[in-house]
Amino acid sequence: MKYYNEIKNKLIDNEVYKKVKDYSKNRNDLSTYYEVGKLLYEAGNKYGEGIIKKYSERLVIEVGKKYNKRTLFRMRQFYNMIEIQKVSPVATQLTWSHYCELLPLKDINEINYYVKITIEQCQKIYQLQKKV
Repeated sequence: MKYYNEIKNKLIDNEVYKKVKDYSKNRNDLSTYYEVGKLLYEAGNKYGEGIIKKYSERLVIEVGKKYNKRTLFRMRQFYNMIEIQKVSPVATQLTWSHYCELLPLKDINEINYYVKITIEQCQKIYQLQKKV
């Protein structure tokens, strides 16, 4: 029984660590994407809408393929959704994928509703997709 309890405790500790690590990573992703979205919003106002395409072409080469035009556009939409439209503050219980699912929605009340029920019901992304 001694070994079992030790094994169990190690596994539980590992699960807790993974959840903390995932939460921290998600919070950092959302914060970074919000800040990038803000910069893209400001750059777009100063240099025009073509700046996202221009930046994405360089970022794909210099940083990685996932920073394409579509992703950068979503980051700007994310900033716009949170800051400009005054949607509820960023809920770190939701992932970037959750927010990407909500970006096409235009009604602020509808977005806030889905944020609220997703958090309250601990919904996974596929559950949110079915409702939206």
